[in-house]
Amino acid sequence: MRRPVIGIALLALVLVTAPASADPTDPPPSRSDVQKAEQRAEGAADDVEAIQAQIDAANANLEAAAVAAQQAAEAYNGARWRLQEARTAVRQAERESRRTTRALADVKHDYRDALLTSFVGGSPELNAFSAALDSDGLSTLLDRDSTADIVQGEFQEQRAAYEAAVSDAQDAEQVAEDAAAAAADAAADAWDAKDDAEAAVAAAASAADSIAAEKTRLLGRMARLQGISVALAEERQAALEQQAQEQAALEAQQLQEQEQEQEQEQEQEPEPSEPEEPESEPTEPEPTEEPEPTEPEEPQAPAPPPADEGGAAAAIAFARDQIGEPYVWAAAGPGSWDCSGLTMAAWSAGGKSLPHYSVAQYEQSTPISAGDLRPGDLVFWGSSSSASSIYHVALYAGDGMIIHAPRTGRPVTEESMYYWVPPTHYARP
Repeated sequence: MRRPVIGIALLALVLVTAPASADPTDPPPSRSDVQKAEQRAEGAADDVEAIQAQIDAANANLEAAAVAAQQAAEAYNGARWRLQEARTAVRQAERESRRTTRALADVKHDYRDALLTSFVGGSPELNAFSAALDSDGLSTLLDRDSTADIVQGEFQEQRAAYEAAVSDAQDAEQVAEDAAAAAADAAADAWDAKDDAEAAVAAAASAADSIAAEKTRLLGRMARLQGISVALAEERQAALEQQAQEQAALEAQQLQEQEQEQEQEQEQEPEPSEPEEPESEPTEPEPTEEPEPTEPEEPQAPAPPPADEGGAAAAIAFARDQIGEPYVWAAAGPGSWDCSGLTMAAWSAGGKSLPHYSVAQYEQSTPISAGDLRPGDLVFWGSSSSASSIYHVALYAGDGMIIHAPRTGRPVTEESMYYWVPPTHYARP
């Protein structure tokens, strides 16, 4: 019914706005003329709907490209973080290897001295023993039958200490070698992740340019069909997209609130209990003593605020100061940010250290539910319910609002937590 009405309205508009010079004696439009006008109006309406569908598809493609770029950028942050962890492990392993090597040298020296002092000074046995130590080393000496009788009793403890020190030194050296190999692998992964991120960001930028050009072309066609200016068509389209975004945010918020209510109801439902069996014989009720009057309790002071409330306030203040600064992948300020770089710096201002990686920020924080959110908490987006799929993080500012660095082309901003799609994870640093 809608299209005939549109057709008749358009036809009426044509008739009303017909040139004043038209001959009033011209015959009225025939049924065929009316049908053709309606068909043209229906065709125009179909074209407008088709154009709008193409614009919606272009917006979806732009969003998908932006998400792919975010995922690649956070994958690079993750590779860098793992490389840092691997390099830290190398340094620790090398320190431990040096410590065990020094300990082995000390034990070996003490054991050698203990063996030497067991001989009578200047005896041929002592000279031969010293020569064996100096020439073949302690390990060879221990295997000789001539020293088997010497290494008895009080020397067993020193020998065990020496062998343990040798084992510790060998293990520490192997750990250091393994850590170095892992760091080399992590460095290679980081380079690969950097290449992937650069490619994804470039692809997103290219998609943004081509989609913007396509939208301009489509809006020009729509303006001609609707008989309006391109500027007005762009204004209307922006309003439609804003309205659709707000509606989607509202629906997402309502859905999440419903899920929270259902969870709370399930938690509050009492567990079914088995009915108690009646006693076989009735018993007389025992007399109860009247309770003694008690003095009214003094009102307690309100509980102190959480210890990290000041830190959360500082984190939020820092993040707000960055509003308007550009998003740059892998950036952590000053002057430009990516999502995890902003939350890392914000909570650094709040007195807590977080890694520059959204997955690790979640893993190093305390998971909470959406209903437990308070200002300063972290809000995450992932492609699944698994924390390993997280690729975006924001700072919760209270009242359903977040501060974050969204993506390339959108600067640091404060907006609804449901501006996009519902978050998947929440945590408290």
